[in-house]
Amino acid sequence: MQPLLRDLFISFRNVTRQKRRSGLGVAAVAFGVIALLEAGGFIEWATSSLREDTIHSMLGHLQVVRAGYYESGFADPFAYLLPDDSPALKLAQRTPGVVIVAPRLDFNGLISIGETTVPFVGQGMDPTKEVELNTGTAIMAGQTLSADDPKGIIVGQGLAANLGVKVGEPITLLANTATGSMNGVEGRVRGVFKTSIKAYDDAVLRVPLSMARQLLRVSGSHVWVILLKDTGATAATVAALAPQMAAQKLQIVPWYDLADFYNKSVELFKQQVAVIKSIITVIIVLCISNTLTLSVMERTGEIGTSMALGLRRRNILQQFIGEGMVIGIIGSIAGVAVGIILAKFISSLGIPLPPPPGTTKNLAAQIWITPNLALNAALLATVTTALAAIYPALKGARMMIVDALRFNR
Repeated sequence: MQPLLRDLFISFRNVTRQKRRSGLGVAAVAFGVIALLEAGGFIEWATSSLREDTIHSMLGHLQVVRAGYYESGFADPFAYLLPDDSPALKLAQRTPGVVIVAPRLDFNGLISIGETTVPFVGQGMDPTKEVELNTGTAIMAGQTLSADDPKGIIVGQGLAANLGVKVGEPITLLANTATGSMNGVEGRVRGVFKTSIKAYDDAVLRVPLSMARQLLRVSGSHVWVILLKDTGATAATVAALAPQMAAQKLQIVPWYDLADFYNKSVELFKQQVAVIKSIITVIIVLCISNTLTLSVMERTGEIGTSMALGLRRRNILQQFIGEGMVIGIIGSIAGVAVGIILAKFISSLGIPLPPPPGTTKNLAAQIWITPNLALNAALLATVTTALAAIYPALKGARMMIVDALRFNR
């Protein structure tokens, strides 16, 4: 270790004695780290916000259905009903980390107000349990579902606009029952809601579970939506419950298998981060290579003298690669420090952003820099600078002693 530490110390001395050139190299590395942290921190905030909105406004953390419901249930929904007295429901409610298990009944039909009739997708919900589960749903007008108002319906913002319906107006819902006959119920618009997904708001309405069962003339539900204390425990809870659910011919599905819009958004963000990393890598490589190449040319005589005194080519190589690493380490530390301060400043401002494509929710931009993001940015910069130093280091190590000694004459 001693020769390695000695070479690293010499590399540090060489970096500090060329303050202007080394400063430019450190600045380039720091700029790259800051850019990566700000972009990555914004994407971290955006994906986390979208994830929690998706969970708390539509999907929950887990959904329990009869096996095959997502493949064939929409064609024959009444064949996949879950009974309220199922042992599996009690098992889910007793599972550690589970906050709420809320039954939902999915259906579709026609909604009519006056002479206007349009199709809709409906969800029957337990108002008492959905209060805590649906914290990501924004009520734009009126109030949310209530157990004290069994005829109160809330309508998606887009669907309400298409109908021209307002809070307090009566509406009629029509749907096919389990026997194939048509049934209708009358209700009242209690509120207008908005989620983060515009396409969802354009088609969906929500009714009390008792009203949905009355409309369809069934008991039970299609889905048990499970809310957990911690999103990070989703996979572990699936692993714990899946065997027991499978034994009762039930299927437990995590939210990320159902969140198509979220998954596509995350994939897009990953591609954007990859492009940013590539650009930053190119900038760092070009800057560090140029800095160390000029350093090799200026110190040609010094290199020749060192080799003439017995310094091996390997040591020359190590010193210049060490210089690249020192620049990378200093630049990474400075970049992480400035990046965190800048992220906190931007987050405190909360820069307003328009809704992303396909969503309806206005955003106030924040930047969340996680320890993992900071570590990855620092490692990327340090490794990149070390790799960028290889070519100048090889150039210096391969010099002929005689030619190097003649260089300054």
